Amino acid sequence: MIFVDGLPFSLNSSSSSSSSSKSQPSDLLVALMEHQVLVSATHSFKSIQERKVSASMDSKLITSSNSSRYVYLFQREYATVDPSLVHYVGTDEATTCVGVVIRNRKNGMTSVSHMDSPKIVDIGFYQMLALVVDHNLDAGLDVHLVGAFEDVSPNHASGRSISQGKRDGYSIPLCRKIVETMQKRPEKFHVKTLCVLRHNTKYDSQGNALPIFNGLLVETSSGTLIPASFDKTSRCPDEIVRRLRVSSSHEDPSWQGKLLDTYDTKTDRFIIAPCSWTKRLVQIVLSLQSLSDSEILASCSTSPLAEGPEFVDNERRSAHL
Repeated sequence: MIFVDGLPFSLNSSSSSSSSSKSQPSDLLVALMEHQVLVSATHSFKSIQERKVSASMDSKLITSSNSSRYVYLFQREYATVDPSLVHYVGTDEATTCVGVVIRNRKNGMTSVSHMDSPKIVDIGFYQMLALVVDHNLDAGLDVHLVGAFEDVSPNHASGRSISQGKRDGYSIPLCRKIVETMQKRPEKFHVKTLCVLRHNTKYDSQGNALPIFNGLLVETSSGTLIPASFDKTSRCPDEIVRRLRVSSSHEDPSWQGKLLDTYDTKTDRFIIAPCSWTKRLVQIVLSLQSLSDSEILASCSTSPLAEGPEFVDNERRSAHL
């Protein structure tokens, strides 16, 4: 169940929404987006200067033994960490994806994911919560959602409910599914940050919508959330293999509906769980080598106009593995 400002949240309790026995997940999302406590929290989050993370330069992320104190997550990955072992968890490169943070208030256990599809939300929450709640459904869980800019025209998603169908783009269905899942689960989710959709959208000089923030960094000991971006030195380990794994997981039955395992909480080790690699995927990857930059953007991105400058290069490096 969702809590805001310490109180259970429902459409009936929301001053910005009228009660209805036929309430839809889209109505719940709209009401949360309009809740003044969350609007204020989002403004506060947006006032924080984005942290540019570089493992080669940022001494705060490195221990005296020169071993990493942080876990970086690529698309569709998740990790649950013990704050006594891992100080920071982060992700970036999110346009229509959502960075999800769930932190146990009592013991600081923190799970972070980079969700990219409504299809992985239900099982994904189960995966994230397995070691965070530890069978205690009364545990207070702080939740932060960052990403998923408004990738459709506001005219298509305005008013008291968010439009359905193809005009929804990618961001709205994902955000809708996340809040729906939290509301129907028995755990107590205290939503602290909801920097998604219009709250995470800006426009360039040509009027194209762009995300304000593409990433986040959470300090596990305090739960502090920071807008963040990462350079190539900090997107590790095994960057290319993990990027390829995202593509292969879509056709691997063993990963259907699941987030990708990346880090083992109990052993404090990166363990990149394998995925199968099909002949069709090999052909797709090989075909990318002959495409222009614009064709790669059109073929590989859900939001070609909103991708960062490294997107095409990352795709080309993956295709040449």
